[in-house]
Amino acid sequence: MTNLYLLNGSNIGNRADNLENARHFLDKAFGKALKVSAIYVTQAWGKTNQSDFFNQALLYQTNLAPLQLLKVIKEIEKKIGGDHKEKWAARVMDIDIIFYDDLIYESDELTIPHALMHLRNFVLMPLNEIAAKYQHPKLQVSVNQLLKKSMDILKVEKFIPNEV
Repeated sequence: MTNLYLLNGSNIGNRADNLENARHFLDKAFGKALKVSAIYVTQAWGKTNQSDFFNQALLYQTNLAPLQLLKVIKEIEKKIGGDHKEKWAARVMDIDIIFYDDLIYESDELTIPHALMHLRNFVLMPLNEIAAKYQHPKLQVSVNQLLKKSMDILKVEKFIPNEV
């Protein structure tokens, strides 16, 4: 079994429900998540004139090959309402593969580890909660070290229900 680290994100509709729905479908596909971070409220990255995202990191185990995995994830996004026509646009659901054990994989459809994860606090903060000591296979530094060195200035905070 391969350790699979994912990041779920949503900034359209009921963001908390969207994350819960994604987790439900992911649990059906891969079995119950081994670790789940808190939900973080994060400013949009790249295209900043949109609503804040809710993000959550999860750890699963899988036997699927990377491209099979990507297909399953895209089907789950579609079920929830994820339609990615535009880069960095608002989304009902976005599920990113962050790490797949220590695999380094590059194809036209998929890059593992996620190519920009080390530059984004909205990935690093929830991931640090469930995998602080995990070594980035390409950069050879821990998630915690990446977070400490991050130059990302966008706001990322734990979601506290009844405050949003």
